[in-house]
Amino acid sequence: MNRVSFSLVSERQRLADSLRYCSKNLLLDYGVQLHGALVKMGFSFDLMLNNDLIDMYAKCGEMNGACAVFDKMLERNVVSWTSLMCGFLQNGNAKACLSLFCQMGSSSVKPNEFTLSTNIKAGGVLSSVENGMQIHGMCMKSGFEWNPVVGNSIIDMYSKCGRINEAARMFDVMPAKSLITWNAMIAGYVLAGYSDKGLLLFRKMQEHGEIPDEFTFTSTLKACGSLGSVGGGTQIHGFLITSGFPYSVKTVIAGSLVDFYVKCGCLVEARRVFDLIEQKSVISWSSLILGCAQEENLAEAMELFRQLRERSLQVDGFVLSSMMGVFADFALVEQGKQIHAYAAKVPSGLDTSVSNSIVDMYLKCGLIDEATELFNEMPVKNVVTWTVIITGYGKHGLAKEAVGLFRKMLLDDVEPDGVAYLAVLSACSHSGLVEESQEYFSRLCNDKRMKPRIEHYSCMVDSLGRAGRLNEAKNLIESMPVKPSIAIWQTLLSACRVHGDLELGREVGEILLRLDGDNPVNYVMMSNIHADAGSWNECERLRKLAWSKGLKKVAGRSWVEVDKEIHFFYGGDDTHPLTEKIHQVLMEMEKRMKEELGFVYGVKYALRDIEEESKEESLRVHSEKLAIGLALVRGGLNEQPGKVIRVFKNLRVCGDCHEFIKGLSKIMKLVFVVRDATRFHRFEGGVCSCGDYW
Repeated sequence: MNRVSFSLVSERQRLADSLRYCSKNLLLDYGVQLHGALVKMGFSFDLMLNNDLIDMYAKCGEMNGACAVFDKMLERNVVSWTSLMCGFLQNGNAKACLSLFCQMGSSSVKPNEFTLSTNIKAGGVLSSVENGMQIHGMCMKSGFEWNPVVGNSIIDMYSKCGRINEAARMFDVMPAKSLITWNAMIAGYVLAGYSDKGLLLFRKMQEHGEIPDEFTFTSTLKACGSLGSVGGGTQIHGFLITSGFPYSVKTVIAGSLVDFYVKCGCLVEARRVFDLIEQKSVISWSSLILGCAQEENLAEAMELFRQLRERSLQVDGFVLSSMMGVFADFALVEQGKQIHAYAAKVPSGLDTSVSNSIVDMYLKCGLIDEATELFNEMPVKNVVTWTVIITGYGKHGLAKEAVGLFRKMLLDDVEPDGVAYLAVLSACSHSGLVEESQEYFSRLCNDKRMKPRIEHYSCMVDSLGRAGRLNEAKNLIESMPVKPSIAIWQTLLSACRVHGDLELGREVGEILLRLDGDNPVNYVMMSNIHADAGSWNECERLRKLAWSKGLKKVAGRSWVEVDKEIHFFYGGDDTHPLTEKIHQVLMEMEKRMKEELGFVYGVKYALRDIEEESKEESLRVHSEKLAIGLALVRGGLNEQPGKVIRVFKNLRVCGDCHEFIKGLSKIMKLVFVVRDATRFHRFEGGVCSCGDYW
């Protein structure tokens, strides 16, 4: 009898050890076989083995199996409850974790430090400071607050919930601080944007004799990258080398090093570290790819992405969304389509965030039909999805459609946030829908969940300004509860220029020069409004004043994609190999427009927008015209009527170019879509979608 009992105990322990081995090595199939074996051996209701089964299923990502075991248990202890909670949290279901914690409160089982720590972490993951604070209160009453595991989780939770002061307070009162405690607080400061405090705490940690680990270095490198502290980051890199720290095999810290150098604009160093990494993570690849793209080395970025796809690494949604963001900013249609095709083949491509990025890319590339089609096909739409499509429609001049989408979002029970309100208000202001602007601004003001920000007021000022209601716009600025920004005064000044109100324009201009006297944009805007009124002496005085301060406008730059190759142009650029042909075709177009439409160059734009130049030649070499000229040289002259040519500019398109492209669209019977800094202009048949107000 004793021999049989000993045999059963031995077999039970062997099963427990085997299940724990499966948990550690994620061997789901073997674990399922062991589950079947223990049932046959009569261990179906064994508490220890059932706990091990829950842990095994959870670690292997099979939460249905873990829940099935839990539900059939006749007896449960704190390990049973905590194991299932950990499983939910590890598998991305923090809500289920907290829900189970509530159920546990109705049982006779009391939580331990690991139960409390797990659910505090769940509150942090959900950014639910209310839940986190409730559990913190339980810890204070039960005495668990001073347990290091619980205390570290409280610091982490408050940091992730944006309550950095509460996190610091907890850190300060903890009687014993482990390396994990220091790491949690340093990471919290960096996450909250207090990178300088994070680095100071790092130094204090070292003074206390703590030896940093890879998590410490990851946070401090991120802090250095945020601050642009090349010296600080290179010191850490040097320490890693001299101390023999194996960063080339530590994927997390290696990725942080690459990311640090990229953020500081040191691409050569970033590539050197990247090449040393033995096992390159997705973070390392994505950091370098985005770094190359941000430095406009798009060919290198695409080559790196091609190499990444050939690896066995699973490209996550963050990388796909980030790549889409780059292609959207530069309006790289073909590359964007390639990533879209790739995203359709991988699991992460189903993420709502990825779909949102693809919709945004198509909209920013001027492909509104493709964006709408993808939007309609999306099975799950969150508030970001709706905001992206509303913003895109607004920038394309489709304000009524944008308003319709906003109303449909409300009908679908999606609560708008501040950005969604901004999207619909911006759409209304771009198209002069004053009543609709007032309706949704009023709705925002009555929304108890949020308060209007300066950007919302700016949209209302723009709407009123476009309608010529300048005094109302000024009164709104002076009466709003938030401090007026430079941008909102610039918005009103633009409206004064459009409606020729020199008196109010002077008043607003003086405010701008007083608040932001070193911004060249303000001098240009003021000189323009005086030039419109024929006040050339004042116009020249303002330009000379800006020149004496050494102020220069941001250089205008346009680009166009021809045969899958991007061509960039600056104003007056003569570096392109086809420059001579570009000038020739532009002169031919000018001649046709003069003969057929009576087109005359708007020399006034040259006088204002280009210093010391007032000839027609200066207007011919504006960057957007050069880009269009290249498109025409490379086949555009022979295109069928209705063909679309897309051009993109980093600044607002100037008045002369706007008139020129309108005329060109009429005589060529082509469609020109120009994306400038604020909106899309669709030129077709001599008319622009902006209604000549932009």
